[in-house]
Amino acid sequence: FLFAGLFLPLLLDFGLLEFFGALMTKVMRPLFKLPGRSAIDCLASWIGDGTSGVLLTSKQYEQGFYTKREAAIIGTTFSLVSITFSIVVLTYVGLEHLFVQYYFTIIVAGLACAIIMPRIPPLSRKPDTYYEQTSKQVDESIPEGTSVFQWGLRLATMRARLNNGMFSLFKNGMKNVLDMWIGIIPIVMTIATLANIIAEYTSIFMYLGAPFVPILSLLQVPEAAAAAQTMVVGFADMLLPAIIGNGVVESEFTKFIIASVSVTQLIYMSEVGALLLSSKIPVKFIDLVIIFFERTLISLPIIVLIAHILL
Repeated sequence: FLFAGLFLPLLLDFGLLEFFGALMTKVMRPLFKLPGRSAIDCLASWIGDGTSGVLLTSKQYEQGFYTKREAAIIGTTFSLVSITFSIVVLTYVGLEHLFVQYYFTIIVAGLACAIIMPRIPPLSRKPDTYYEQTSKQVDESIPEGTSVFQWGLRLATMRARLNNGMFSLFKNGMKNVLDMWIGIIPIVMTIATLANIIAEYTSIFMYLGAPFVPILSLLQVPEAAAAAQTMVVGFADMLLPAIIGNGVVESEFTKFIIASVSVTQLIYMSEVGALLLSSKIPVKFIDLVIIFFERTLISLPIIVLIAHILL
């Protein structure tokens, strides 16, 4: 949270979003129904952490650069965990030697979810309107006779000129840090603690995972009954499926699927889910529940298919 908040102005205040917004619009808009600048949200998450992605999205939404629908799509689709944390998950299940296959699987399944999710409820039903306290602040049209690169560079330069120096950069960064420490961490700790208590000391997630037993069996996944509970326990915390799966599952094939699904599910209440609920991004708890299961059902067959091919 400290570094995510402190360095966020480097992404916001020096034209990076404006530059990539011009370059990536023709890719992001048809594929994901998003403006080009949202590509940086994804990059910030994959290189940094999902925390950075959610905070960046929330700030951009409040400033009028994303509509309600766009902010909800980005926050629940692009706020992936970092590459380094993905390695942590893989290490827990003892499959470090399969990192290339593992990350290729995550990329394919993640892209499939990113293309499908904006086109189905609840995300497709979010209003395409801007934050009530601001108005639209972005124009994706490019003037005639100007290349995409030139226009992006011009917008980035104009944005960078508005910066007020190092003191302002540090001030805005510390404000972000304090917002998270005071406003978000208590919520994260509360929700994450309750979710982990439920996962560790009750059988709720085991019962919720029961419908996945026939699905996993149909997909020819070994130890389907043991793996089923890990399909839903990730809603509490992303690391729990790997921890529980490593204790109850012996099959390397099944462990690979558990590790891959836990990352592509993306919504977990110990961090990203709690951050989304505490931000201005227009998503409700029931939205996160539905999106979690939708992402699971979309990514699971893809991951199993790739696992059957590669392993």
